[in-house]
Amino acid sequence: MTSKAYGSRKQVRVTQWTVIITDILLINAAFAASYYLRYELKLFREVDPADFVRYSAYVMLQVGYTVVLSFTLWLDGAWKLRRGTSWLDEVYTIVNGTTTGMAVVLVVIFGIRPLAFSRLLFLYVSVLTVLLLSLSRLLKRTVESRLRRRGIGVDRTLIVGAGEVGRAVMRTLVARPDLGYQVVGFVEPDPAKGEAAIGRFRRLGELDDLMAVLAEHAVTEVIITLPSTHHRRIQRIVAACRHAGVRARVVPDFYHLSLNQVDMDDLGGIPLLGIRETTLGRGPRLLKRAMDIVGATLALLLFSPLMAVVAAAIRLDSKGPILFRQERLGEGGRPFAVLKFRSMRVGADEEKSALMDLNQGDGPLFKIKKDPRSTRVGRFIRRTSLDELPQLVNVLQGHMSLAGPRPPLASEVAEYKTWQRERLRVKPGMTGLWQVSGRSDLTFDEMCLLDIYYTENWSLGLDVRIILRTIPLFFFGKGAY
Repeated sequence: MTSKAYGSRKQVRVTQWTVIITDILLINAAFAASYYLRYELKLFREVDPADFVRYSAYVMLQVGYTVVLSFTLWLDGAWKLRRGTSWLDEVYTIVNGTTTGMAVVLVVIFGIRPLAFSRLLFLYVSVLTVLLLSLSRLLKRTVESRLRRRGIGVDRTLIVGAGEVGRAVMRTLVARPDLGYQVVGFVEPDPAKGEAAIGRFRRLGELDDLMAVLAEHAVTEVIITLPSTHHRRIQRIVAACRHAGVRARVVPDFYHLSLNQVDMDDLGGIPLLGIRETTLGRGPRLLKRAMDIVGATLALLLFSPLMAVVAAAIRLDSKGPILFRQERLGEGGRPFAVLKFRSMRVGADEEKSALMDLNQGDGPLFKIKKDPRSTRVGRFIRRTSLDELPQLVNVLQGHMSLAGPRPPLASEVAEYKTWQRERLRVKPGMTGLWQVSGRSDLTFDEMCLLDIYYTENWSLGLDVRIILRTIPLFFFGKGAY
């Protein structure tokens, strides 16, 4: 087991040194490219022959700039590998380090050796350094994310505890496969409590089985989510993991609050913990509503010819209404009539009980991959999600949002566990994390985990990313039936 943990640390060191060496090469490339732009292409400003400086005169300056910038980037933490930070956070760190480094270089150069270096060249160097280093970070994140989604370069992780804190960790890891954690399952300290499985996460045993689970499933990291009252158990688990050569991390349980309700700040170095509201405030609600109105209006204008073609195809294909209305539950469990293009023959709802043996849905969901009630046109529009376009009207009416949890049936909600009802705290959406993460291929628990993650981590950027990721699914119909 020790070799596996060492291998993980070695991989981190290799990645870190790769980033450092790449940055140093790019810093020098930025300097060389800046010289070319200034003296060869003469970008933005001509070079007087009397002011021409050979590249050899800049070599020592380039070396000094590389050394100083390497130091400021290291000081600002640009070479510290941290999971969960955004690309913009990395860009901010690079800008800070580059600005500081260039300021030091300018003070030293023009203070000690007032040679007629081009001031415009320094501007080019700064801009190109930030640009190249930022793009390299973006490329690194993209490659890592794609590899991690395929299970390459991930940490095999065991979660200890399946309470509210444990489920918060699970829904984050379901929503963020790019973080690089592959959860093998969870163990529950109380034999009489807990579920056999939560979505894809299976219960692998109890605390007494910990060492066997670590060995059997080749675990490299353990995330402990037990309540703070179990501090002795936590100490024993950490000691056991250390003995097995497995990294252990403890998620703090702030008085059994959801992690997203905890607001962390500091007071001159003294940590301060506060409680924040996780539901959308008035400002974010207005912003989200404005985005829904503008987006739904533009989408209706754009897709109206296509919707007319679908409506005509439904009319010609089978008898019955073009639109299908079904009561669903929205924000706070309030009922509303969701609109869809009819994809099944008339009376399909009455046939549901006779088809229960064919149900492929998980939990309270009813899904059949090749539903015999579907019409010829219906099979196509369900696969491509064209049947959901009339929900743009629901968005304009204020019953739904462009992005949000899947709108459930009342019969489904009646079977919800207590924690699953959290997904009713915001308006349902035409698309959501559940759709861009697997759609019908997800288990019901996983869908709930994703929806609750969405309610607790909403941002305008998250909605935009969900909508953009939905577009290719619209064309290829992956996971839809």
